[in-house]
Amino acid sequence: MGSMLWTIIVILVVLWLIGFLMHIGGGLIHIVLVIAVILFIVNLLSGRKTI
Repeated sequence: MGSMLWTIIVILVVLWLIGFLMHIGGGLIHIVLVIAVILFIVNLLSGRKTI
């Protein structure tokens, strides 16, 4: 689950940078990026340990 979260975060950051540089996607990519950051923080704070 952790590697999938990191993959999603990296993809969203790359898409955000492309959208920021080329002005594509408007506010939608920013909203999705904020959601990804919130999910990442929740994942960090939950502290689940895999066995």
